[in-house]
Amino acid sequence: MSPYHSAFPISVKGLSVSYDRKRVLTNIFLELKAGTICGVVGPNGAGKSTLFKAILDLIDINTGNIKIHGQDIDEVRARIAYVPQKDDVDWTFPATVQDIVLMGRYPHKKIFQSLNKDDYRMAEQAMKDLAIEDLKDRQIGQLSGGQQQRVFIARALAQEADIFLLDEPFVGVDMLTEEKIIALLQRLRSEGKTTLVVHHDLSTVHEYFDHVILLNQRLVAYGATNTTFTEENVSRTYGAQLNILHKTAWN
Repeated sequence: MSPYHSAFPISVKGLSVSYDRKRVLTNIFLELKAGTICGVVGPNGAGKSTLFKAILDLIDINTGNIKIHGQDIDEVRARIAYVPQKDDVDWTFPATVQDIVLMGRYPHKKIFQSLNKDDYRMAEQAMKDLAIEDLKDRQIGQLSGGQQQRVFIARALAQEADIFLLDEPFVGVDMLTEEKIIALLQRLRSEGKTTLVVHHDLSTVHEYFDHVILLNQRLVAYGATNTTFTEENVSRTYGAQLNILHKTAWN
């Protein structure tokens, strides 16, 4: 067990965030349970990606306090891995699959410290876990959408983190990749690790996630999926959009 392990690996208290004076998140209180796969669900513009970036201290916040394993993120940054949206990645960057996966080892290194055999071994194992070891010398822009997503998940895996934040990992991937990702998340859960996943397909929420956050600039609900992902809570989250989504989620 990690020395940083706690019952609530992520604690968010009173978080509010604005962009250009427009409030994006308002007064969010969350304590994420350890060893769960938690879906983050809400309409476009609900602040889902903003929540991730606030947790990672990648953006300025207006008010609030965020702790990772009870500490400021700079104290435990190596313990939290992030898979960004594909649109946030420069796919023309001259890096191979192996280069990207090895980046997961850098949080454990001091400045100017070189990678060693153990780092390469961990990267190799992560690539095998995602079935991309045969692609290790390919430039990342030459890959399919599913392969690209596997590369960045392999990078997160190589980091040996306790917490994983995945922002829309299933967008533009094939069913095989989606199944591999879910199987990996379930394995991480069995190891006591915690995963947050921004997700749009309401029809798979019950199948994929044991906990769910329903978000629309404010926290609508958070808890076990079987008691929290209800038609009433989804209606409160999506409002007028619910008619479009209704058949997908409950039929």
